[in-house]
Amino acid sequence: MSELRNDTEGQRYEMDEAGQTSWADYSLREGRLYILHVESPPALRGTGAAGRLMAALAEDAKVRDLKITPVCGYAAAWLRRSHTYRDLLA
Repeated sequence: MSELRNDTEGQRYEMDEAGQTSWADYSLREGRLYILHVESPPALRGTGAAGRLMAALAEDAKVRDLKITPVCGYAAAWLRRSHTYRDLLA
């Protein structure tokens, strides 16, 4: 597993595992991080890769004092279930 990468120009968080990349497309406006879409390649589905990506991007948002507005259904469900990052929901 690699570290979280934030491609600010492409507005995408990325994280590698087992030679595959999971990603989350986002938009940043007025101190709010909108998570538009989260996806893992088929080989990583069911392994928790998307959850690890969400945890890493949520920690980044917390450090940067950003609130998160999930547009993606997966991101919304993950944040609602997270005891650690639920307070970041905008």
